[in-house]
Amino acid sequence: MTAPRIRALALCIFHHDGKILVNEAVDPVTQHPFFRPIGGGIEFGETSAQAIEREVQEELGLAITGARLLGTLESLFTYAGKPGHEIVQVYDARFVDGSVYERPHLDGQESNGAPFVARWVALEGFTDVAPLVPDGLLALLKNCLR
Repeated sequence: MTAPRIRALALCIFHHDGKILVNEAVDPVTQHPFFRPIGGGIEFGETSAQAIEREVQEELGLAITGARLLGTLESLFTYAGKPGHEIVQVYDARFVDGSVYERPHLDGQESNGAPFVARWVALEGFTDVAPLVPDGLLALLKNCLR
């Protein structure tokens, strides 16, 4: 069994027309849905901005530009019955290919090969039943995207 650790994470919202790009997931234990922006772990030796570029390329096969740090969140949570702790760098950026914004959804692939669908959701679309995670992200975005 591995010891619990704090994970460094970088996420990118891709804000466009009042919506952000998110992946919907379901906790396998509680069966509660949640939404999370595209991104993932920061690898040793890379900056959080470099991690965003790499993660988006790996997950969506798309290039990005203009990554801008919006803020940092600390997230304590339970997923799949296990406690988690993350320090999250939150970015906004643009896709190099402008046609991406015309698509209702984007097909992606997690690092473990699992497919996912990312879609554009308005900030008002997140609820207590289907929240945007990590905690504090919705408040951060409402402050940054006025």
